[in-house]
Amino acid sequence: MRTARQTMLAAASSRAAGVKQRADRPSQRRDGEGSKTARVTARLEGGQIREAGDGSGRLVFEGVASATDRGYEMWDFFGPYTEIMQGGAFDVTLAQTDPALDVPLVLGHDQMRRVARTTSAVSPLALSKTKEGLRVLAPSLDPADPDVDYARRKMDAGLLDEMSFAFRIIKGWWSDDFETYLIEEVDIHRGDVSLVGFGANPHTWGTLKASADAERAAASELAIQRARLDLALASVVR
Repeated sequence: MRTARQTMLAAASSRAAGVKQRADRPSQRRDGEGSKTARVTARLEGGQIREAGDGSGRLVFEGVASATDRGYEMWDFFGPYTEIMQGGAFDVTLAQTDPALDVPLVLGHDQMRRVARTTSAVSPLALSKTKEGLRVLAPSLDPADPDVDYARRKMDAGLLDEMSFAFRIIKGWWSDDFETYLIEEVDIHRGDVSLVGFGANPHTWGTLKASADAERAAASELAIQRARLDLALASVVR
């Protein structure tokens, strides 16, 4: 009986055999195929709530929407492959000024359920590149917003714990064996960062925090989740 790793390697070999010519290589990856918008989904770890701390009663969301330089599994019609968002993939798009970078924080990729936006003065959203990846910071969410309240309650209950972002692939290329797709540059202008129900990339995180005690609890939970991930990966390798 084949192990999971043997199955993945067999699928990669089939991929390479089926697309020998550079012109035959897939131009995008799974859910980006045939459209201008691609998505990467990722797990939120230790999601909580934190008050802004300035007496306003507003709430803070912080997370990493896409981890860089770390592989995660994707699938297309040839089978599984590894995708890597390279460290510099966000450099150009984050530097956009004319027009100003316009990205909302939404629920379920629903553009009518926006809770923050990079162009909003009332509920701003800040995006930046860190060593971990694409950092998302919404420092002033309205607790009276039904969507914010929904997200807070679901995250507190452990029912909403994953994140996704929508973007266009500007530059990307396959490894020679078609086992790995590397994304070199993306455009997130008029895309989104989103809280979602399911995700694929286990390397990202997000928090909607409540207090120092909750932050310590989150750190403990994060350590547990990482340990579980290490065990899962070890079992695949065997």
